[in-house]
Amino acid sequence: METLVCPMGGGATRLYSHLTPTLSSRSPLPHQPVEDKLDPVFCQEQKGSPLCPPDPAELLQKCEEALRDRPPRFHRKFTELSDGDCSTSSPIRVMQWNILAQALGEGLDSFVQCPMEAISWSRRKYLILEEILTYRPHILCLQEVDHYYDTFQPILAGLGYSSNFCPKPWSPCLGVEGNNGPDGCALFYDQSRFEFLDSMNMRLSAMRIPTNQVAVVTMLRCRSTGRCLCVAVTHLKARSGWEWLRSAQGSDLLRNLQNLVQKHPTGLTGDPGATYIPLLICGDFNAIPTEEVYRRFAGSPLGLESAYKKLSQDGLTEPEYTTWKIRPTGECCSTLDYIWYSQDSLRVDAVLDMPTEEQIGPNRLPSFSYPSDHLSLVCDLSFKENE
Repeated sequence: METLVCPMGGGATRLYSHLTPTLSSRSPLPHQPVEDKLDPVFCQEQKGSPLCPPDPAELLQKCEEALRDRPPRFHRKFTELSDGDCSTSSPIRVMQWNILAQALGEGLDSFVQCPMEAISWSRRKYLILEEILTYRPHILCLQEVDHYYDTFQPILAGLGYSSNFCPKPWSPCLGVEGNNGPDGCALFYDQSRFEFLDSMNMRLSAMRIPTNQVAVVTMLRCRSTGRCLCVAVTHLKARSGWEWLRSAQGSDLLRNLQNLVQKHPTGLTGDPGATYIPLLICGDFNAIPTEEVYRRFAGSPLGLESAYKKLSQDGLTEPEYTTWKIRPTGECCSTLDYIWYSQDSLRVDAVLDMPTEEQIGPNRLPSFSYPSDHLSLVCDLSFKENE
């Protein structure tokens, strides 16, 4: 049967029309921010700029109008956390999400309980944008992005995000007829909240041999605090039987990140008491918490902790699932996605809970309600105060 990847339809054209003032006139200057609690000097510099962005709430409304015939979206709540360590800095919202490559969803992944209409790009693009616009992260880490240049980069740039994209060298999307190019990892950050310092795309190795998995690493400085943050997004090798490769890829990423944060002078941290720049590592690790690669991150000398353990009563357990799908080989309900952070320098203020099994429904994911087989992870982090 011929597999088709639907082109962008009229709805996307309407979104682009709304963004025309921003997209038609490029400028290196970021937009005038729409959030409060932003750097006042930065905001003042942007007043009167012709690149005034569309209102995210208005774009969200347009997405909801395009999806008016769909079932109710998942209602997820933030769990507020308090460990007695108060912070005066405004929280940084982070989203980690494998959005499901369009070519894979329509071609190779075979979600047997999901109607093809629910996987069509004409519908999914609105669901993905709706999820992003609902939570409005300052840092957005995505995997399986195969509509970066024609959708996510221009639309999110219009909202003030800068970004970097790294495609897989041998993306499986390229084997699907009508594909939109290779999939890869993308990292977006809100320019009104962060100043760009440095970025690199990394091809992960195993035993010094380059693999098909990649990472994007970006160094940022928070405009309100002056403190720096090193953010990485990755997507490790999938499938059972490749545990050894995931472990090697994770070790390679940790080694490169350790070299990177140690290479930069400690003065860049913005924190005189810090010995290295804080890390934030988001990704689809394709590994359950008992795998070696998970243990490597948890036991790393970089002092990493997993944000979503904060949802458990004991603070030591990951969620029951971050992905739930049905393929011809059977049903898969697993925890594979993580947000790792430097626990000595960062604290978790809030975590978005997971939808219940009842909300997800018997046909699992993706569905008419949700565009990916992976659930988004969203948390609020802040810098710990100097002691």
